[in-house]
Amino acid sequence: MSTRDLISAEADVDSQDEDESFDEETGEVRRRSNGVKDMNGHLEDSSEEDDDDDDEEAAAAVRKDFIVEDDEEPEERERRRRERKKRRREEREEEEAGLDEEDLDLIGEANPNFERQAPSQPKLKRLKRGHKEDRDGHRSKGIEDIFASDEEDETTFRNQRQSHRVDPRNLQDEFDDFIEDDFDDQDGAPDDDDADVARPAVRTYTGIKDAAGLDEAALEDMKEAFGEGDEYDWALSIQNQEDERDGVLDPDDPEAIANGLELKDVFEPSQLAEKLLTDEDHEIRAADVPERYQLARAPYKDLVLTSDQFKEEGIWISDFLWLRKKIKPTLKEPFRKAVAKVLEFMVANEYEVPFIFQHRKDYLIHQEKVPVTPDPNDPGAQDFVINAEKLLDQEDLWRIFDLDLKFRALIDKRNALSETYRKLQEITDFNDKVFETMLPAAVTMEELQDVQDYLHFQHASKLADLAALNASSAPNGTHRRPGSGRALFDRIRNSNVYRLVQSFGITADAFAQNALKEGRRRYTEDPASHPEDLADQEDIMDPPEYSTGIQCLKAAKAMFAEEIALSPKMRKVMRAAFYQDGVIDCFRTEKGLRRIDEHHPYYSFKYLRNQQLTEFSDQPDLFLRMIRAEEEGLIEIKVRMQNEESFKKRLYTEIESDNYSEVAEAWNRERREVLNMALLKLDRMMARGVKENLKNECEDQVAKRCREEFGRRLDQAPYKPKGMILGTVPRVLAISNGAGSFGRDAICWAWVEEDGRVLENGKFTDFFLGDPDRGQEDSEDVKSFVKLVERRKPDVIGVSGFSADTRKLYKLLDDIIERKDLRGPTYEDDDSNDRSDKLDLVIVNDEVARLYQTSERARLEHPGFAPLTNYCVGLAKYLQSPIKEYAALGNDVTSITLDPAQTYVPREKISKNFETAMVDYVNLIGVEINVALSDSYTANLLPYVCGLGTRKAQQLMKVIRLNGGDLINRAELIGDADQQRLGAVGGRVWANCASFLFIDYDSSEPESDFLDNSRIHPEDYDLARKMAADALELDEEDIDAEVNESGLSAVIRRLIREDQQYKVDDLILEEYAEQLESKNNLRKRATLETIRAEVQNPYEELRNNFTLLSSEEIFTMFTGETRESLYEGMVVPISIKKVGEDYLEARMDCGIEGTIPAIDISDRPDVQPRSLFQQFQTVQAKIRHINRKTLTATFVMRENEVRNPVKHNYDREPGDWDDEQERADKDSMKEKNDVSGRTQRVVKHPLFKPFNSAQAQEFLGSQARGDVVIRPSSKGIDHLAVTWKVSDNIYQHIDVLELDKSNQFSSGSTLTIGGKFKYSDLDELIVNHVKAMAKKVDEMMLHEKYQNGTKAETERWLSTYTEANPKRSVYAFCIDPKHPGYFFLNFKAGQHAQLQSWPVKIVPQAFELQRNMYPDMRALCNGFKLLFTNMQNGKRPGR
Repeated sequence: MSTRDLISAEADVDSQDEDESFDEETGEVRRRSNGVKDMNGHLEDSSEEDDDDDDEEAAAAVRKDFIVEDDEEPEERERRRRERKKRRREEREEEEAGLDEEDLDLIGEANPNFERQAPSQPKLKRLKRGHKEDRDGHRSKGIEDIFASDEEDETTFRNQRQSHRVDPRNLQDEFDDFIEDDFDDQDGAPDDDDADVARPAVRTYTGIKDAAGLDEAALEDMKEAFGEGDEYDWALSIQNQEDERDGVLDPDDPEAIANGLELKDVFEPSQLAEKLLTDEDHEIRAADVPERYQLARAPYKDLVLTSDQFKEEGIWISDFLWLRKKIKPTLKEPFRKAVAKVLEFMVANEYEVPFIFQHRKDYLIHQEKVPVTPDPNDPGAQDFVINAEKLLDQEDLWRIFDLDLKFRALIDKRNALSETYRKLQEITDFNDKVFETMLPAAVTMEELQDVQDYLHFQHASKLADLAALNASSAPNGTHRRPGSGRALFDRIRNSNVYRLVQSFGITADAFAQNALKEGRRRYTEDPASHPEDLADQEDIMDPPEYSTGIQCLKAAKAMFAEEIALSPKMRKVMRAAFYQDGVIDCFRTEKGLRRIDEHHPYYSFKYLRNQQLTEFSDQPDLFLRMIRAEEEGLIEIKVRMQNEESFKKRLYTEIESDNYSEVAEAWNRERREVLNMALLKLDRMMARGVKENLKNECEDQVAKRCREEFGRRLDQAPYKPKGMILGTVPRVLAISNGAGSFGRDAICWAWVEEDGRVLENGKFTDFFLGDPDRGQEDSEDVKSFVKLVERRKPDVIGVSGFSADTRKLYKLLDDIIERKDLRGPTYEDDDSNDRSDKLDLVIVNDEVARLYQTSERARLEHPGFAPLTNYCVGLAKYLQSPIKEYAALGNDVTSITLDPAQTYVPREKISKNFETAMVDYVNLIGVEINVALSDSYTANLLPYVCGLGTRKAQQLMKVIRLNGGDLINRAELIGDADQQRLGAVGGRVWANCASFLFIDYDSSEPESDFLDNSRIHPEDYDLARKMAADALELDEEDIDAEVNESGLSAVIRRLIREDQQYKVDDLILEEYAEQLESKNNLRKRATLETIRAEVQNPYEELRNNFTLLSSEEIFTMFTGETRESLYEGMVVPISIKKVGEDYLEARMDCGIEGTIPAIDISDRPDVQPRSLFQQFQTVQAKIRHINRKTLTATFVMRENEVRNPVKHNYDREPGDWDDEQERADKDSMKEKNDVSGRTQRVVKHPLFKPFNSAQAQEFLGSQARGDVVIRPSSKGIDHLAVTWKVSDNIYQHIDVLELDKSNQFSSGSTLTIGGKFKYSDLDELIVNHVKAMAKKVDEMMLHEKYQNGTKAETERWLSTYTEANPKRSVYAFCIDPKHPGYFFLNFKAGQHAQLQSWPVKIVPQAFELQRNMYPDMRALCNGFKLLFTNMQNGKRPGR
């Protein structure tokens, strides 16, 4: 077989006439020509590259003989013609449709399993099919070939690479099933000779793997991701038909373009939304409005505020903020003006918060001249001083932005209600004074809802008529029926019974006005007759519904109570009373009685009573935990008024008449009853509203705390090397032992340059210092470490890890640095002397590195690195730039826990607060736009730049690249039609972002402007140039000469060139500011200060120094414990490490180690520790002392101490806790235990809990997969139950039979499970049975064939896959939630085959399938294939 035959069906790779290759050992660049094998056996051939080569050959033939001999077959010519046409069409579509890189990536990502290649790798063109006659000649595979071994292919492929040739016998057909065999070589994989006989030579795709540089697994992933290349043939077929019918599309013909295919014709809307390629996304990119404004205001984009509404908004927001600001009362009016001005900037000018804070800072400050007595000894002394008061800070600006959105929602709803009322007036001539009065007075959504409820209650019939009228004009002619309750009251209102309602002598609105203390008092009038007598009158009755007086009176009272409950004014009264005098009581449920014991985190509020609403402002996490407990059904939160009876009595006086008679008293009784009915409804309504508002307020407070903490994380400059200025990026050597045991497991390290490149990495396995006194040398790894430090000269060594053992690594590194006198780089001190200090060693916050180590980003950036090495890279990059690392996390940044109560706050709210914090600090430091073009980590900051967002940042980068790359000045961002430069942003977005995108100044470039490298906004460049000219003392003629010779930036250039920036300090800026304000009405005092600072030090680092972790933070990072979760006096399980003569060494699960002296081991001092305890035994101990700096502790094990752990002491006021209920519950639980008659089983083991199955599941709910609880068994005293967490909401309960018990209370010396598994103690059972099964569950769920969904979802995935790949078979695993410990093996052997499912059981150390045991997933997959093949051959599986 010739080389041409092998290459005929090979995948095309972007190539040129000559390619460069690198010798893998030497790194030498080699040149290779097409048609020659490279070092790896990659075949390159130019005989059948692309049709361009065919065209060139044909052209050469024409030039030579004017005739091209056509010796090709007609089918071949037709195929080549179609391919040329197809390629030209694709190129044309790319040019006309402007598909960018993201669009093209999406086309490759139609399969969700697609993995994008690193940018440095060549992109594959669409894979070509082989010749038609070759494909037709392929043997159709039978079912027995579905699971044919491709491990054989892998083995043969390795041989091919070694021999630098391709064996066509081992190349698979493109329609072969993708289910691979996973036999190891030693497991009976056929050898090459067997393969020669078993598989005939098939000519098909060749060289895909070689050409693409992909290994077998990656090639399989690529096939699975891209399919076989025919998934979108239907779309291409439509396009072909259109091309053949209509010819080539005219790009100037909109109709022709409209008829062409678009992305939304091929891809699902969810895929386009994920890649931000929907029509809405394109509109956001195109609109000249900041992206964050577009997204936030999208629900109100059609709302236009009138001038009166805009003024109202300013007052509404300032009143809301004023209550929270601690400003002198005399500044209320300036404060209101400042808020109004900020609103004008946001709404009219569409400036974002960073722009306003940076360039309109003068409007956020109130300045006034305060007269003073001038100094008589200073003739130039002024008789006043300027007193400046800061009115608004940056956080206030974000608050104004949020309140603007809330006000828009308010106006939107108000407008809708007003429009409904107007339409009602059109169809019926009426006026409702209550509605007309209360609608403009409603200033909250709750009050607007009250008005809406009132309107729908009072005018239900009219609204029904309006809905019917609208429905008759609508296409479907349908309308919503009013609720039955409203219809009932509407019938009463239209009946004679309503006269009885009017006989109560006062309307609901008048009563509410009395209660609200508005206007003059409305008095109640009594009828002449008793209520019962009046109700019995014939003119009141309205048969058949109301045929008796009792019915009429009952209906009238219900109607009047409903009118009171739906009165907007009455609701306003109740709402004010609840917020002023409301208290919260917490009542445990029956479920909570059993589950919330004294050690439960919810016990702190189990019997909480009489809590004022204001008390939760200081502890919002308490109320959020209460809400969570209520959602779990453990408690009930009740909101009530503290002085409810006195409140009722006050309201009675407002509704009762002042008359003294039997009739008046009778009517007053009825009025009080009506009021009680109304208050009952209002109480429930107000309680719900108060709880919801309080919950939102507490969530906002916790989110604010998270934002502040996140801001502190972002407000860190890179770690400052000694002798360098703040902001210098250090060179870092990062090292970690991960979760490994110090001294036994490997230690990984990575060397990262200041530009972020990882130049070296490695690991140490034998890392310890020698002892010179004993003649013991240092280990080889220590010597290597010292050489590495001396060779690389790092600025700092960063260390971190997942366990307390990392503290030992830190101590060892510190000893090495001290003993070997390792020093940092040499720098020049203040006296111009060279010096070097001891090398810095710091413990690094690893919250970002933990997320990075196993991320897709790490895999793409460093494909060959181990996770722990990636972890070290993450540590190093965090030292170099914390803000870039947080930005690189994207949406995953919310996975970082910054507050214990963060889990109670919705993720969207946390994400929003994190985004605003990121926006603040990204705009504080700015983004060097030209660096962002080449550095992805800098580019990650662009979406947070003022005016931009994810979409506009993408558009910005794309347009800059289309314009040729790097920018010279900021003006280029808005484009230049004369120079044919596209605009990257519109004028309004440019105004927002210009000063936050800086460009490095290049004095050799005439168009480069020094001010473009500063925080100075282009609108203030003239001011900066004027200040520079004044600093240089240039007159107008000198300035004109400089400008005429060197352009507008000439004066600034001269100032910099002559290094005289310091002269701007001599300028009196107050005079500049006064002139600007008096002549141009511009307030620029703070702006002038910014210009002065930026001219001297452009984009100076304003962040704080890199923050080193405190001892408390290190303790939590290494152990996962806090002061609340681990404290002195607490009883904890410990594992004995060493048993000495008179002491024990022990270790906690969190890694803290400690000792127990003999006196604290036992109450019996005469007994030796060796006779009581043994190594690795787990026992209970009480913490006596914790050293949080060294991560050590001392314990006491005496029984009297362990039985009396320290209890939490809650600081409560009298009346805050229901002690009586607490005692009653304890007595009740004790009685239940006594009545049960069953002895409570107690097992001395740290994992034993006195739980039932439900309690065990609840306890394990928040634990990790594989965690265990040992508990009493309902089967008797010779049984134990072991419950372990299989997965989320899936728990397996194991029955353990105890044998060889010495007495009924002791544990059995033999423990059996199912009669198959036997263990000597509980520790062995947990390790060898439960943990072994948990490991198998992890192995299953981490396998590539596992689907994280239900069985139905997995079967849908199988069906979809086989529809896309009709000739391929597929299988997948998923969990069986109904049978804990079991999984489903679902498979489908082709498009038309039936879906089948087999159960897979998890047993210790194995998987069980059809009664066969398999030790690992590879064996399980291969075993399944063999079982399936045998089944197809007539041998049924053993089941």
